[in-house]
Amino acid sequence: MDLTATLSRLNITALNEMQQAMLDTAPHAEGTILLSPTGSGKTLGFLLPVATLLVPAVAGVQALIVVPSRELAIQIEGVYRQMGTGYKVNSCYGGHSVRTEENNFSQPPAVLIGTPGRIAHHIRAQNIDLSNTHTLVMDEFDKSLELGFQEDISFIVSVLPALRRRILTSATALDRIPSFLHLREPKVLDFTHMNTSSSVLALRSVHIPEDLTRPEGLALLLSKLRGESAIIFCNHRDAVKRVGVQLRSMNIAHGIYHGEMEQADREKALIMLRNGSTNILVTTDLASRGLDIPEIRHIIHYQLPVSAQAFIHRNGRTARMHADGTAYLLLEAKDHIPTFISQEVTEENLPDHFTALPEPQWSTLYIAAGKKDKINKTDVVGLLLQKGGLQREEVGRIEVLDKAAYVAVRSDKISKTLRTISEHKIKGKKVRFAVAD
Repeated sequence: MDLTATLSRLNITALNEMQQAMLDTAPHAEGTILLSPTGSGKTLGFLLPVATLLVPAVAGVQALIVVPSRELAIQIEGVYRQMGTGYKVNSCYGGHSVRTEENNFSQPPAVLIGTPGRIAHHIRAQNIDLSNTHTLVMDEFDKSLELGFQEDISFIVSVLPALRRRILTSATALDRIPSFLHLREPKVLDFTHMNTSSSVLALRSVHIPEDLTRPEGLALLLSKLRGESAIIFCNHRDAVKRVGVQLRSMNIAHGIYHGEMEQADREKALIMLRNGSTNILVTTDLASRGLDIPEIRHIIHYQLPVSAQAFIHRNGRTARMHADGTAYLLLEAKDHIPTFISQEVTEENLPDHFTALPEPQWSTLYIAAGKKDKINKTDVVGLLLQKGGLQREEVGRIEVLDKAAYVAVRSDKISKTLRTISEHKIKGKKVRFAVAD
């Protein structure tokens, strides 16, 4: 692997301390445990050692990366492809076509990324060859255990006869390491106190007046934040749904994200957050880590976290990459700040009246065609500039998935653009266009 060329493709000038430590340690150790905070570049930290260990003459899957969520699998695959190693990579996860994954395995990837249940399925169906898999990465390993994947992970490890190297990663210290991993005296790289930036996290309490409900207190806080990016964390998906309904009744633009949603809807919610079509996401702790989402200015604990780890992971979504952030604890009279929160908490006063939030500057255009239809970003830009009459600065972030594409368009241009391009073809094919909501 040409490290200089790889970093150039990633638009990185140099590795940080954690990434360099991983590159120096993981290829030579039977077991490595990496503890590193969200936003520190952990994905590249383990992908670089994996890339150095790949051998052209070895058939089948050489490195297996097991993750707790489909979104994390997609994110890691994207980073790996951007590295341009020349070795094939595939991902497999629930919500993705099993037939498509089986077809991909007709020419086995050197690197396979997937969720425990789907990997176990393909092993039992004899769709993948893991007889030469020498490296196992367990990313966000503690989360996989929390979600009940221990049985599937144990089964996966048991069918890796050539396994010589294990890499476990987490943003927080691991409470336990199951015996089935056979980790003997692993090298522990602890960067949990790594200063990933010059950022500062402020922690504030918001006491809701007794004559107001919790949703009304939330609305006043959002009003005060004036549409700046925020993630609102709830403890359960039912609470996410309720808050979503309440925000919609107040005409507050937002997205929702929880494990019961269809994969396509989850992807769309994150895409719209990334491209600025929505600045507010209501979610469970499912979104506290392992997702490709932008720097978030505010974290709102609509319901108090149940543990110190949940608190840390939620707050890890802000105050990253040289940006400051603020976390708010929404408190009713009966609520008390948990004892595991030791940081100084200052009081944040709510405004007396709700003021409507500014509308997002971007909207999202949905195109019912994607990579499987040979559509790429250049095709989308060409359509919007040449046929849609848009200027380049009126077109924002473009994301092309397997069967769909999403593009941010200035909100004041989206309706006219949709009417203008509705009868046009893209790549010679008639497709459906719509405004995503």
